[in-house]
Amino acid sequence: MSTTTKSYAKTEDAIARLTPEQFRVTQTDGTERPFTGEFWDHKEPGLYVDVVSGEPLFSSDDKFDSHCGWPSFTRPVEAGHVDEFHDTTHGMLRTEVRSHHGDSHLGHVFTDGPRDQGGLRYCINSASLRFIPLDRLAAEGYGEFVDRIRGGK
Repeated sequence: MSTTTKSYAKTEDAIARLTPEQFRVTQTDGTERPFTGEFWDHKEPGLYVDVVSGEPLFSSDDKFDSHCGWPSFTRPVEAGHVDEFHDTTHGMLRTEVRSHHGDSHLGHVFTDGPRDQGGLRYCINSASLRFIPLDRLAAEGYGEFVDRIRGGK
């Protein structure tokens, strides 16, 4: 569990700063087209946070290439920051994932991930994420995650 005193929240200012695509994805449960998002093949070490609230969501250590066209992760970096809901839209039964504090639509979680890492695939829209490189974590208030990411101190 996180020991941070940083608070995360959805604010009017944060919503106003979103690009039209970020707003569509996070606030109206949209989905970006596969292989078009900024982070689908991103490999730099660091932390992915909610574009709205800033809450830590996924580590580069848990990112893998699922060949689906969206960033895929085996688990959240902080379980309490990702909420799961039943989703029956589009005639499918899926599990939607949303950020806890920002209530941002992130994507969906599926059970076809790497078996040796728990078997889950968090399929996430790049538009819902902001990436913080490993060497910027402390400066941006996420120093507690430095040692939790390969390449950290």
